Amino acid sequence: MIETKELTITPFERTRTIRIYTPADYETSEKRYPVLYMHDGQNCFDDEDASYNMSWRVGEYLDASKRDLIVVALDSAPGEQRLDEYGPWENPYIGESLLGRDIVLGGQGSAYIEYIAQELKPQIDADYRTIPEATAMMGSSMGGLISVYAACVYPDIFKRVASLSSAFWFNQTELEQLIEASDLKGVERLYLDVGAKEVEEPIENGPTNEMYRESSERVYNLLKDKVEHIRFEVIEEGVHNELAWRERFPMVISYLFGEEL
Repeated sequence: MIETKELTITPFERTRTIRIYTPADYETSEKRYPVLYMHDGQNCFDDEDASYNMSWRVGEYLDASKRDLIVVALDSAPGEQRLDEYGPWENPYIGESLLGRDIVLGGQGSAYIEYIAQELKPQIDADYRTIPEATAMMGSSMGGLISVYAACVYPDIFKRVASLSSAFWFNQTELEQLIEASDLKGVERLYLDVGAKEVEEPIENGPTNEMYRESSERVYNLLKDKVEHIRFEVIEEGVHNELAWRERFPMVISYLFGEEL
């Protein structure tokens, strides 16, 4: 079942849609479940709600696999506010190349993650039969950047994290410095990947396929010395859209929540 609610992200006083998936047996059992928090929630479940009418079809896969998992998917903010909320640090340069405007983007990601960790998660744990100590996070592109940031800042909360096709380049230097300074022993499993064909239509001064790959490799090389169970994949035919991430989702879930390593 997928339940849709409206909430207020209190640091920004912004109303946001949240979509909560519960397994088919949730109403008839007394089991408790791990929770996966996902970004870009409008793209997680239904094609008609998703950007470009392509979703991850998360509920479809979880229903078919009968996996015991609650998913809490937060819709992204509209337009450039998405970059603000998913960017932990300000980037004063990228606005010109991405949007053709001299504006500062990013800088609200720390407050966004603090909201999830300190306000939303406690509420979800109170309202649903969760396993509070079994909490994961997953995102793609900028959602991947903010997910790795969350693992660094709250490694004892977000213990299993997946970051697909990550836009680490948005805050590369700051993220690397944070990783180096972080104690990540609490992170139980960490998945990273990057597609070889992330950028299908390059823009002037924008990210390139080489930038995506080099950026992810640099982050992985720092993380692999700090997280015991980590997996990094280069997806040779991987492109930058929800259909590609949908195809990888079962494999990523199996790694995050499977018993074998």
